[in-house]
Amino acid sequence: MESIWTKTCSIPKREPLQKDIKTEVAVIGAGMAGILIAYQLQKAGKQVVVLEADRIASGQTKNTTAKITSQHDLIYANLIQSQGEEKARQYAMANETAIAEYRRIIEEEKIPCDFKETSAYVYSQNKEKLMQEAEAAASLGIQASFISHAALPYGNSPALRFDGQAQFHPLKFIKPLAEQLEVYEKTPVRTVDEHTLHTPKAVVTAEHIVFATHYPFVNFPGLYFARMHQERSYVLALENTPLVEGMFIGDGENAYSFRIYDKYLLFGGKGHRTGENRQGGKYDTLRKKAKELFPHSLEAAHWSAQDCIPADGIPYIGQYASGKPYWYVATGFQKWGMTTSMVSAMIIRGMICGKENPNATVFDPQRFSAEAAEGIACEGRKAVKTFAKRLFKLPEATAKELPLGHGGIVDLDGDKIGVYKEEDGTLHLVDIRCPHLGCQLEWNPDEKSWDCPCHGSRFDFHGRCITNPAQDDITIK
Repeated sequence: MESIWTKTCSIPKREPLQKDIKTEVAVIGAGMAGILIAYQLQKAGKQVVVLEADRIASGQTKNTTAKITSQHDLIYANLIQSQGEEKARQYAMANETAIAEYRRIIEEEKIPCDFKETSAYVYSQNKEKLMQEAEAAASLGIQASFISHAALPYGNSPALRFDGQAQFHPLKFIKPLAEQLEVYEKTPVRTVDEHTLHTPKAVVTAEHIVFATHYPFVNFPGLYFARMHQERSYVLALENTPLVEGMFIGDGENAYSFRIYDKYLLFGGKGHRTGENRQGGKYDTLRKKAKELFPHSLEAAHWSAQDCIPADGIPYIGQYASGKPYWYVATGFQKWGMTTSMVSAMIIRGMICGKENPNATVFDPQRFSAEAAEGIACEGRKAVKTFAKRLFKLPEATAKELPLGHGGIVDLDGDKIGVYKEEDGTLHLVDIRCPHLGCQLEWNPDEKSWDCPCHGSRFDFHGRCITNPAQDDITIK
């Protein structure tokens, strides 16, 4: 699978770190958040080094739908109720300011990244809900309004509209920024001890350390594994479809998202919690729906993305833990990573440079609320259930019974293991225990991967780790 972004832009390779170094700030992760944080800090006069386990923008940045927006589903009425008007306004203004900051950087750096100002819509048949959200968002300073007949690619629908939003090509944007930075690729950070980062071939000493790794891999302190889960979503790039103006997302479990890039309609949906796709068929379902809505459409690309979902619906941006004032984190972007990456860069730049950001409080990782407590309890129950499943549930088949081209948890000589059987009958055997915290992995037939339903780590059928928080490969049987 290759996204439309990687098909149309490549970023030159960087060398791995080979020797010990010292720096003011070490940023772990060279996705959109890591690069923007490093860029903002370097512009503020800080010495910055970026350490990337794979390649620049090789994680979720290359798989985004690349919307720059403060419209994050229907959230503002709930934010006002749960967090109060002041914090809800901080959330809104942080994201609105991020849109303006993208515009400023693109103009200042003269970056040709297909940046386009447009409106963002949430469509739904629940008019009352849309009008309530429009009123809430407008009260916080957003250009929001209710539209009775918004033009979708296949008809009209009531919708909530946010004006002054934007879209772009994420790799064309990140490429020239990364060229200005000291970035080391293929340099995974294995452990962090106070001001020291250990990589396979060298040690980095830094006054400040920023975790911009999508999902933090240090479990203690922080406990982010207990405060988030991960979800996957799927996208098709379609040609020969109506080209609509604006970015659209539906309200509801079975709704779809749309936006145009060049001649392509990016058609997304069918999201689910990572590790809960045993039946598969997500791409096929999207393709069937695409043919129903756009009978003459042609598929140019397809890909999937993964997002961290925080317990109370608000990202964690700021100090990593109360006992680590020189550690910072940016995570829990809940499907709105482009805008929230810029929010993270502006907040963390202010913290390291000693300049208070007026919108930072709502994102404080040390916060605690009734919504967060309920979410944490839910995640805990899920982890216990999944861990017990590995210990007590019997396999459903033997390796011999597994069909060609399929994977699953089977009994092999009395052992409970994961098996993928290629079309020629070759077996790939792995331990089903996630090396992160021991939960039982589940087979994902759409992507031929082993996924963890507890914390979202993913592994290919060879057992190689492809998504954190796990750092190690699966033990091969």
